[in-house]
Amino acid sequence: MPHPSDTTAVTAASVTLADVRRAAETIKGAVMVTACNESRTLGEICGCRLFLKFENLQFTATFKERGALNRLQALSSDERKRGVIAMSAGNHAQGVAYHAKRLGIPATIVMPIGTPMVKIENTRRHGAEVIITGQTLEECFAFVSVHAAQHGLILVHPYDDPLIIAGQGTIGLEMLAAVPELDILVVPIGGGGLISGIATAAKGLKPSVQIVGVQAQLYPSMHNAVRGEQLPMRGDTLAEGIAVKSPGQITTKIVRELVDDIILVSEDEIERAVATLISIEKTVVEGAGAAGLAAVLAAPERFAGKSVGLVLTGGNIDTRLIASVLTRELAREGRLTQLALDIVDRPGQLAAVSILLADAGANIIEVSHQRTFSDLPAKATLLELVIETRDRAHLEDVLTRLSAEGFAVRES
Repeated sequence: MPHPSDTTAVTAASVTLADVRRAAETIKGAVMVTACNESRTLGEICGCRLFLKFENLQFTATFKERGALNRLQALSSDERKRGVIAMSAGNHAQGVAYHAKRLGIPATIVMPIGTPMVKIENTRRHGAEVIITGQTLEECFAFVSVHAAQHGLILVHPYDDPLIIAGQGTIGLEMLAAVPELDILVVPIGGGGLISGIATAAKGLKPSVQIVGVQAQLYPSMHNAVRGEQLPMRGDTLAEGIAVKSPGQITTKIVRELVDDIILVSEDEIERAVATLISIEKTVVEGAGAAGLAAVLAAPERFAGKSVGLVLTGGNIDTRLIASVLTRELAREGRLTQLALDIVDRPGQLAAVSILLADAGANIIEVSHQRTFSDLPAKATLLELVIETRDRAHLEDVLTRLSAEGFAVRES
């Protein structure tokens, strides 16, 4: 396999099933062969057989170890002494930093501003020098190009490198070895390294298997590149790991040749998938890692009756963000709701509301009175409550009871 510094000159054909198999031998024993288990509950919800590849359980909680190690092992002794540099939104950084430390290779990691702190701290813990600069991966790459030239460092690209692609493709080998009957593999797309490797391996082993990519609606870069569209890219996404504005040139060629479809998922759908995996599978997955499930939940008819494999690509998500996602999901399900009631400002009104809610089986989480900053009459007050109910139907029953007792109530 060629290992050029200018990977843009390489064609898709330079990454083959044989390359992926060699990568599997290279990383054997140093990277976990993660479980690929069927989720019967999620399968029933989605109307298909659903198999989950738990890459979030790797030592660094990300599949990126695979490609990083495969690339690092190809370095010459001189290159190892000089050291490596990589730009990453977090997961590639940890994979490079961890295995570089194992192999005694100095590593510098450049990460964009806004990278989750858990990813930054984990990367530093693996012994890498971390530089935070740039708003996007593209801005990081501009810095990396200059810094690498100044210090003689070897670039370990996060996705547009044949060795990286081959390393990520080992997931495809493992999935089809564990579940040969898989009809569809659903794979998140950022720069395209993961889906390019998996598609190369899976199509090489089983040409009939379908490869479906998933991108966040806010960053449809590969979708645009493959379909010739110009959908906008902007904003903060929960799936920052796949928030790439410019996919790789090698990866784009492979995706055009081997990927059957690309689905775009909304932020609400990604949040729902993260919360669902925690609730049902008791596994923590970051936004990018949950994108595959988000696609299946959003378009179950596309996968109905099929055996579907999902790659849970990573689990590096801040605990504060997990709390926010879970709370927002409770609100969507009608289990946690903020209410605003206009009540008469006299003794006993709060007690009356509390008794009514208790009789209805609702739990009061927070209470706030607002007398001053409202447009209500002077003898009225705004009562704001956060209540917990069993589900949406229970919430509707509570609202009906409040209205029947004469309280003007609304969800706020």
